[in-house]
Amino acid sequence: MSTMRAGEPETDSVVDPPVGHAVPRTQSTRNRKDVTSEAIKQFILDNKLGPGDPLPGETSLAEALDVSRSSVREALRRLEALDIVVVRRGSGSFVGALSMSPLVEALIFKTTLSAGGDLATLREVIQVRRFLDLGMSEAICGRLRGTSQPGLTALVHSMVDSAEKRETFTDADLAFHDGLLALAGNEVVRQLVNSFWQIHQSVVPTLGLAVHEGLVQTAHAHGDMLNAAIAGDVRAYERAVCDHYLPLETILDNR
Repeated sequence: MSTMRAGEPETDSVVDPPVGHAVPRTQSTRNRKDVTSEAIKQFILDNKLGPGDPLPGETSLAEALDVSRSSVREALRRLEALDIVVVRRGSGSFVGALSMSPLVEALIFKTTLSAGGDLATLREVIQVRRFLDLGMSEAICGRLRGTSQPGLTALVHSMVDSAEKRETFTDADLAFHDGLLALAGNEVVRQLVNSFWQIHQSVVPTLGLAVHEGLVQTAHAHGDMLNAAIAGDVRAYERAVCDHYLPLETILDNR
């Protein structure tokens, strides 16, 4: 049998399935699809493929994994929903962007559903954001200590100006948090914070909450976070993080 690699043209040749990766024919239909999905992910790992790299065609994958084309097709659909694979009609399948968009979309929907009840999911989203911010406090203070941050300072001034006019400052808020975490150097946490920020900001406007009451406090809390980080004061940074979330948490508690 000839060896197939990702990106090679589809031919009649068959890949020797990697040991342990073939799907046993005794598997149930449902389990077969799950195992096929895992096998395709393992193929991506084994071949060190990255976002945008092509995958073999359905026929070649089916022969390599000893499954039907329908199982491969269903597995690709599942992986596409997770942004692990993208299928382009007429072009084939490729490794996806591997973003957190499926998580964001699912949690936005879940949080919106809870809006008519006790808002439990929104509270949990805010808790996760706070935990992530607090968890990065030492890294952020260590990186920013003694530095000058004109870009972040300008964002704080923009947020304060908007708040005093009773205007929201969504774009500046995201840019501020993303800028802090970019300097901290942990890309996974940066993506997580960005994802939960999107969930938070997507849902809050639909709730009719009187968020204007805490806008000024929240805006100034960003400035306190930045000043504490530049001073290298971890405890002050943590206090500022909690102050940053306090207005919205108070509104939710009183709802």
